[in-house]
Amino acid sequence: YSLSSDVAVGVKVSVKSSLVRKNLEMDLCSLFFSSANGSDSKKQRLDESPPSRVLHIRKLPNEVTETEVIALGLPFGKVTNILMLKGKNQAFLELGTEEAAITMVNYYTAVTPQVRNTPVFIQYSNHKELKTDSALNQRAQAVLQAVSAVQDGSSPSSDPGVLELAPPPSPVLRIIIDNMFYPVTLDVLQQIFSKFGTVMKIITFTKNNQFQALLQFSDPVNAQQAKLSLDGQNIYNSCCTLRIDFSKLVNLNVKYNNDKSRDYTRPDLPTGDGDSANKDHSLLGAISPLSAAAAAAAAAGRVALSGSGVSGVLLASNLNEEMVTPQSLFTLFGVYGDVQRVKILYNKKDSALIQLSDGNQAQLAMSHLNGQKVFGKVMRVTLSKHQTVALPREGLDDQLLTKDFAGSPLHLTSHDPLEGVGEEDLRLLFSNSGGAVKAFKFFQDRKMALIQMSSVEEAIQALMDLHNYDMGGNHHLKVSFSKSTI
Repeated sequence: YSLSSDVAVGVKVSVKSSLVRKNLEMDLCSLFFSSANGSDSKKQRLDESPPSRVLHIRKLPNEVTETEVIALGLPFGKVTNILMLKGKNQAFLELGTEEAAITMVNYYTAVTPQVRNTPVFIQYSNHKELKTDSALNQRAQAVLQAVSAVQDGSSPSSDPGVLELAPPPSPVLRIIIDNMFYPVTLDVLQQIFSKFGTVMKIITFTKNNQFQALLQFSDPVNAQQAKLSLDGQNIYNSCCTLRIDFSKLVNLNVKYNNDKSRDYTRPDLPTGDGDSANKDHSLLGAISPLSAAAAAAAAAGRVALSGSGVSGVLLASNLNEEMVTPQSLFTLFGVYGDVQRVKILYNKKDSALIQLSDGNQAQLAMSHLNGQKVFGKVMRVTLSKHQTVALPREGLDDQLLTKDFAGSPLHLTSHDPLEGVGEEDLRLLFSNSGGAVKAFKFFQDRKMALIQMSSVEEAIQALMDLHNYDMGGNHHLKVSFSKSTI
């Protein structure tokens, strides 16, 4: 099961003349900014703006371009209009649907968007549509037309001095990863790039001591969208920078499906060198924290993360205090990073603090687990003001509400193969966790399997119950969420 939360945005503006536009800018600013003295009522109205497909973007850098603002919205859907208020470092962005806007707002609530390494702020506008006079907004409309042409697959009209995007030469992208301080896998790339269209084939290799990949989309337009939005972005904070160009190849020939190459149109291909095909797709083969982090980030719709300076501590509330334990929270949040400590609050046992290794992991866990049902209750997850989770003094934690997991061998970094375990054994095991097994599939080597439960809530319960389950013979079950389907 893949846990991701999606969101949306909106504004209605009609501009007839430069005087009206100037007054409009003043009115809009009064809507979205409280005075230096502050206004609680204004802040309350701002926070309670209902979803709209028009988004208000604030605190943009001085020299920001229309293309950079549009790129913020591209991973979430079609961008249909833009209004730049450059003197006020603001912009309004209209997306094609309210659903796309909600997806964008929800994600950027968890992960701070950045333009030119500057944090910007995105919220719903209280308008439902953005209407602009093209004569007054000429450059922005030309840029939007060019980007829309790429999205639609047509040729943009050419105006002198305006951004023009040439027709994409190939559906194949050449990807180089600079500053690769953390491993990047084939499956991470598939997750990131599939946001822009159907990824058909990927080949990874090392050249000149650099990790590189060739990635083929089903349509050259999708390749151009991905290049426009992802080139220069970081997969992880301050490292693993994507450098993307079009390849001279127009089709990739993939012979094997393994961790170096994959043809998603030919699942029948052999693994070739003995590596297990699809090994990062399995439910029972655990995803490493770094791979899970990148995959989760991509699934949420954006690659670059801005976790620097953000606390790695989360507050989980509305928990089932009769059922929740530090161990169960460690297992669940451990899907998205290395959980260091868990503390269930002594005076409020339906709440807990969870400390992960860094702010990126905390943001990813929050964006995927907030609003999920755990032990029958909808869990709320927010960033905590605490920088660390304090351990109690010796002898003072008689209820065992706090646990230190630093250095725990249970972190999701490796997996034991399913040696000698049959389908019926696994079906029975997962059914006994309180859910119904809807589908089951062994991989070719029978060392990993996919299991589909009836609901995400049941999958969460099974993961918490059965991760690290002792299968005998010094083998322990490793359970994680899968992005595959059966």
